[in-house]
Amino acid sequence: MTFQAEISLADRSDPELVALALANDIRGFRAIMRRYNRRLFRVARGILRDDAMAEDALQEAYLKAFRHLADFQGASAFSTWLTRIVMNEALGRLRRQRRMPEVSVDTAAMQSRVVDFPTGSPIDNPEITMAQRQILKLVEEATDSLPEEYRLVFILRVIEEMSVEETAEMLSLKPETVRSRLHRARALLRRQLDALIGPVAMDAFPFAGWKCDRLTERVMARLEPK
Repeated sequence: MTFQAEISLADRSDPELVALALANDIRGFRAIMRRYNRRLFRVARGILRDDAMAEDALQEAYLKAFRHLADFQGASAFSTWLTRIVMNEALGRLRRQRRMPEVSVDTAAMQSRVVDFPTGSPIDNPEITMAQRQILKLVEEATDSLPEEYRLVFILRVIEEMSVEETAEMLSLKPETVRSRLHRARALLRRQLDALIGPVAMDAFPFAGWKCDRLTERVMARLEPK
């Protein structure tokens, strides 16, 4: 498929993509996944709090959704229908996990991120890049620490920027419940970030690495005999 075809598919509505998929056109399936991968992964990870498990759950949810695509009647938005399938899959896995003995999993090597840090342009400064990664890690840890009912509301409302009404429909809650849970989630998140950032702040504004080297070279260059 050409790049131009990719662009045209990206502009198509959900019903058009569903029609393509129902016709067994592989382009429809691909376009649906590209449109919703990010949101659905975040929802799955918000429940499971593990990158690899969330990816597995998302894959299985897609398979279930595509196999039952003809069952989608349009009573709700297609995105809502998809999200509920992902939530059910992730929640089912979570319930099974809680019934199993706890197993230690090393996730240090996992590179997937839940929150993208807006940079605006590529950064070649390793210190800034490292700082951004540390901030992302702190945000992820703080979000993971939220109780499930608050965590899902926070992810949908803040990270996915869904409206109160959309979030309420997605989670089968009243709008006022969404508002109160978001308020509570933010308060808990601030408390958690304060606890996490406090020790890190002690190392703020370092003057090492390339900054130190640059200043040293400038001074040395001016000290050199003319």
